Amino acid sequence: MTKQIVNILILIFSIGFEGLCDGYNREFVLFSSQEQASIFLHPNEPEHVRFAVQDLVNDIRKISGKELKVITEFKSCRDNCIVIGSLANEAFNGFIQKIGSEKSAGHRGLWESYHIEIFKSDRNYLQIVGSDSRGTMFGIYHFLEDYLGVDPLYYWSDREPAKRNELIFKNINFTSSTPTFKYRGWFINDEDLFTGFMPSGGKRNIDYPYYGEVVNPRLMEHVVEALVRSKMNLIIPASFIDIMNPAEEELVKIAAKRGVFISQHHVEPVGVSAFAFFNYWKAKGEDKLFSYYSSKEELIEVWEAYAKKWSTYPNVIWQIGLRGIGDRPMWMADPGIPQTEEDFGRIISEAMKEQIRIIKKYDKRSDIPLTTTLWAEGAGLFAEGYLEIPHNCMIIFSDNSPGWIFTPDFYQVAREENRKYGIYYHQQVWGSGPHLAPAVHPSRTHRLIGEAIERQSGEYAIINVSNVREFVFGIEATSKMLVDFKNFSLEQHLNQWFENRYPSVPKLAREAYQSYYDIFVEHDEIGVPMLLDGQTRGSGGNHLRKIQEYLKDPEKYKAEKQIKLPNKLSVEAEWAKKHLSAQYQPTVQADAYQQKVIQQRLALAIAMKRAESLQPLLNPIEFDFFKTDLLSNVLLMSGLTKWLDHILKARQFLDLGDETRALENLEIAHAFLSEVDLARKLRTQGKWKDWYNGDTKVNLPYTEQLSEQTLKLLREKVQVGIDWTSPL
Repeated sequence: MTKQIVNILILIFSIGFEGLCDGYNREFVLFSSQEQASIFLHPNEPEHVRFAVQDLVNDIRKISGKELKVITEFKSCRDNCIVIGSLANEAFNGFIQKIGSEKSAGHRGLWESYHIEIFKSDRNYLQIVGSDSRGTMFGIYHFLEDYLGVDPLYYWSDREPAKRNELIFKNINFTSSTPTFKYRGWFINDEDLFTGFMPSGGKRNIDYPYYGEVVNPRLMEHVVEALVRSKMNLIIPASFIDIMNPAEEELVKIAAKRGVFISQHHVEPVGVSAFAFFNYWKAKGEDKLFSYYSSKEELIEVWEAYAKKWSTYPNVIWQIGLRGIGDRPMWMADPGIPQTEEDFGRIISEAMKEQIRIIKKYDKRSDIPLTTTLWAEGAGLFAEGYLEIPHNCMIIFSDNSPGWIFTPDFYQVAREENRKYGIYYHQQVWGSGPHLAPAVHPSRTHRLIGEAIERQSGEYAIINVSNVREFVFGIEATSKMLVDFKNFSLEQHLNQWFENRYPSVPKLAREAYQSYYDIFVEHDEIGVPMLLDGQTRGSGGNHLRKIQEYLKDPEKYKAEKQIKLPNKLSVEAEWAKKHLSAQYQPTVQADAYQQKVIQQRLALAIAMKRAESLQPLLNPIEFDFFKTDLLSNVLLMSGLTKWLDHILKARQFLDLGDETRALENLEIAHAFLSEVDLARKLRTQGKWKDWYNGDTKVNLPYTEQLSEQTLKLLREKVQVGIDWTSPL
């Protein structure tokens, strides 16, 4: 035996043969030029885990061009094998105890936790093991985001993962904590852009100016995929959803197959909105009054039918309560209801008890999740002691829409022992906005979610995200807060977010974003924004209509301005003032309002300057994201704010009788809508070319049409002298 062979044998026996082999194969090869991993998925895992595994395969294909094979027989697993399964799956649990690491067993029985680890047994393994099936699903998405760099919102942000020739891991050993909020998810609300972006998923039977079309199922699949990739486990899939309509039920099916909980808007207790009630009786050829007071038996019949239908889905979180038509108090739909707050509270309380009785008749789970959202009159009635909410029902508090502050009841209502509480939080709100341009910075969200946890309201969180795409910055941060608030560092998250998206200039990009989110002026008395996109558009439209009134009859217009009308509010406005409190905005005097508009316009000039200075420093990939995620928002708000500013000036000159100066300002106002048009063009590139086809909420096309029409009328009066109110 040669001396060289002897030395090799001595080396082998000194470190151990197994140790030498282990050292050689210690790294886990996901893929390289010579090899690629295989995936063992236990065959007993449910559909939503299989979907997540397919997403894993698809993402690796995008990154590497390689197709990892999924096998369900462990004996076919090659070296570098990804092992996926859930401890709640008894067959998999017994299997993983034999070959897995000991750490995976430590989170058995926990809620949606997972363990990811590379370990050596008879070969190299990467295990993704969940405490339950959703834990396994979220473990897969954690691996994709944190180790492969896949953006959970990639479809909405157009950020595909970077290409790689190889991906080899030396060490992974991660165990998640139990999620901070047990139930956490998104409300797809005011989804006008969704319904116009892709061909309709079907017609909706609804007597309302909006929601006539059903979201295309392919688009909803992208929504729910982004939801679960963000580790959310709850969705309200549409506004005013009617599960009896097959096209609308399809949206529920898409969510259900991804394993998430499905819930209902606060105007849909037991899945029944006023519109669903009308549809039910219309199908029977009858017309009934929507009222638990005057049509009690008829409403109970509808609740029965819908509870039976909804209960066929396994993970429903039921909404209970009582609201009227179009998200208004129920007493506005039935003038026969006794008009005292004590009666209001009694009727709603009785309705909730009846709803629970019906739900338990069809939903046979031992612990049925129930919620009631203290929105508007519910908050007021409960705080005043008129509303009795069943103890097994979670109470959901609302913010003031959008997420600036919680309404007073959040702070006033004493938390009961053994009752669960949660929050309904707005990234968007149609009407006031934000809707087309975001406004809620993650720092504000972080403060409010922290308050929710401090005040024992951390069981449930539903986030109003509307059409998703406009709100990716806020959605990503909010989702991470809801999953693991304790370990979420806002500073670290923002630094990482900007480094990932703007690696050339992360600090400057962060400053530019902050400059945009700082533009929104606040009401001096109540400290909430007063010139969001919807508010600005609405105010400008109202003033344009006043200008048209002047042009139709200047003398009548002037006479009416001299009349001091009594400060009398409508019944609904009186109700809003009392029950919406933090949302109700006292009137701002004209001069003070104008100053707020100017203040926001100046802030926008700073934001625009920072955005423009950033552009030449960005590479093409960074710029593509920047123009849709920031620049378009600055342009849209800049155009709307300057448009409103000059409309206000035009009205002031008309009030002084100076029609020429009024015309000059109206010309300038209309010209500034070109910035709004440019903002839309920036957001309608490539696959998004039809994104604004469904814009019926803020309705920018109507805004432009009204502006152009008013300008034309004033031009004719000033320049041509035509009395257009007289017959030709």
